Amino acid sequence: MSSLTLALRDSSTMLRRNLLHARRYPSLTLNLLLTPVMLLLLFVYIFGDAMSSGIGDGGADRAAYIAYVVPGLLLMTVGSTLIGTAVSVSNDMTEGIIARFRTMAIHRPSVLIGHVVGSVLQSVMSVVLVGAIALAIGFRSTDASALEWLAAFGLLVLFSLALTWIAVGMGLVSPNAEAAGNNAMPLILLPLLSSAFTPVDAMPGWFQPIAEYQPFTPAIETLRGLLLGSEIGNNGWLAIGWCVGLAVLGYFWSTSKFNRDPR
Repeated sequence: MSSLTLALRDSSTMLRRNLLHARRYPSLTLNLLLTPVMLLLLFVYIFGDAMSSGIGDGGADRAAYIAYVVPGLLLMTVGSTLIGTAVSVSNDMTEGIIARFRTMAIHRPSVLIGHVVGSVLQSVMSVVLVGAIALAIGFRSTDASALEWLAAFGLLVLFSLALTWIAVGMGLVSPNAEAAGNNAMPLILLPLLSSAFTPVDAMPGWFQPIAEYQPFTPAIETLRGLLLGSEIGNNGWLAIGWCVGLAVLGYFWSTSKFNRDPR
């Protein structure tokens, strides 16, 4: 068998392993998925009327706020599900299975590839579920073309891939699963500090750079532009740049830590 065939075979085996773990222990994924769902219902039905006053000239209603908040919550869903990735990688590193894999004739990067691909698939399924709930409570995107929907889906997948490599690196450097979960918390907190729930212009002046110069805000604004027809500007290039940069950083960080022989 060629090296490429071996790599594909071992990577698919590791992918099946991670998907089986997710199926057998769904509580972590479900608990993390509840966060964006609860925030969606909370901000729409409890804070929707009040928060809509900060959109545009203050004449928006709850339906307009649903349209505004859903793109941010879709990206927050991606971030929240990746805590499970960091915890899963940390468990593998601390429970001895990686030491066993090192003694076997397998494609070494396939262990990380299985985690990454499995996590991206779980993120996509979580986004679909949250999107379905959003549609059920009134979210509509009537002006988006099929190409724009495809571009929005591609952005979500690319963003998930980039953050997954970061989450894998966090799991590799964490001494235990609890530390891995804590280290990955910024993946949930950063969307709260972005334009997910309120426009950047409506924030205090000292806080606006924090919300603007981070990966989630340009991705959220790009997603809004694709689904709702708002102005994208340079946010699309910024979002792609953040995704590529984080993916490259996470990949080299993760592989360097994983390939380092244990002491």
